[in-house]
Amino acid sequence: MEYRNLGKSGLRVSEFSFGSWITFGNQIGDNTSEELLKMAYDAGVNFFDNAEVYANGQSEIVMGEILKKMGWDRDSYIVSSKVYFGKGGHLPTQKGLNRKHVVEACDAALQRLQVDYLDLYFCHRPDKSVPMAETVWTMHNLIQQGKILYWGISEWSAQEIMEAHMVAERYNLIGPTMEQPQYNMLHRDKVEVEFKQIYKTVGLGTTIWSPLASGVLTGKYSKGIPSDSRLNREELSWLKDQRVVDETLSKVDKMVAFANDELGISGHHLALLWCWKNPNVSTVILGASKTSQLEDNLKVLELKDKITDDVMAKVEEILDNAPEHPMW
Repeated sequence: MEYRNLGKSGLRVSEFSFGSWITFGNQIGDNTSEELLKMAYDAGVNFFDNAEVYANGQSEIVMGEILKKMGWDRDSYIVSSKVYFGKGGHLPTQKGLNRKHVVEACDAALQRLQVDYLDLYFCHRPDKSVPMAETVWTMHNLIQQGKILYWGISEWSAQEIMEAHMVAERYNLIGPTMEQPQYNMLHRDKVEVEFKQIYKTVGLGTTIWSPLASGVLTGKYSKGIPSDSRLNREELSWLKDQRVVDETLSKVDKMVAFANDELGISGHHLALLWCWKNPNVSTVILGASKTSQLEDNLKVLELKDKITDDVMAKVEEILDNAPEHPMW
């Protein structure tokens, strides 16, 4: 495992990290979550991603119990949470980026994760109903209080990110260090085009999620969606409608065949390495519900020499979806 700076910050994150979305919250009561976290840590993963909304807070509870049990030195790992959606409540004070919810959600996350501070704290989505200055001030104050070390955003637009930084500059506050966007072979515009300038201007780091496009890039959906697939879950129907389409699956089949026949690796390893190759990616978040899946994904650490410039060019030819540069 190698480590990269989180944007222009001094924090070094493992090039591959581990996320708990649709993992820990569904495995309460067995040892799978513990085995997954330990396997990742032993492989050199130092960043573990979480959020208040994952399994309505249960994901953080499970992770916190494991961290306590493992007894790893606190300076050996990075843990995060994300705030916006709440953990199942529907009252206006139970969600959003207003000061009340952000502060209370941070305190609750610290309790669930059983840590004294969060290394990374993300605004999970933008909140149009809250003044930007309120959110930036709140995050800055949490850093000053020692409850968080770095704050960032997830799925914000470049315009919203720059607005946050302008507020921070105006009041001499700490702005967002990182963004957590979706990024994979099928979803490229934001990371490759929209954020192109702000990597340079504010030194934005990225902790990317869904590098395998919810499993589509493994090729396992080419012959239909298995009954036990997570894409059959009602809350993920939007992902299924977006990605499991004939044109996409045809490209995935070609990409998988190229990886198998020309490189001697699996399609999902090529997809992970393709994300890792982007110099503006700080860390690629891996997800797994079985130890065999994580063990297999971590094999990419031994395959990095496979992703040459010629391979990247061939992949571009197969995908034929390179984003166009905006006219503005």
